[in-house]
Order: sequence, then C-alpha cells, then structure tokens
Amino acid sequence: MSARPTLIRRTPAQLRAQRAVLLAEAGATYEHLAERAAVWALAPAELDVWRTVEDIDWLLGED
Repeated sequence: MSARPTLIRRTPAQLRAQRAVLLAEAGATYEHLAERAAVWALAPAELDVWRTVEDIDWLLGED
C-alpha cells in the first residue's frame, strides 16, 4: 500500500483564526514581524511564525 499525501482543509475563517493565534503567541503584530523580516532580523521561532502567516495570507489571497 502506498502512502497518500495528507490534505488539510480549512475554511477562510479557520485560517484567519489560526493567523491571529500565531501572532498572539509570538507576541507580535503583523507589522512588527514584517518590518523585522524585511531586514532579516527574526529569531528562528519568529521566522517560523512569519512564514506560516505569509502562507496563510497567500491561501486567503491577501498577499
């Protein structure tokens, strides 16, 4: 039996909620992370959050 790729489905509301939780847990605003990302000044954990937020924004068409 071959392995099947995992597909996770989320509604736009669920994605927005996940985005908000990520930013809250990071203790940063979107603008703060964006400014720091622009000058490559993110810690590894912040970079993980930033990349996930960017991916969510892309999925929502808000990039």
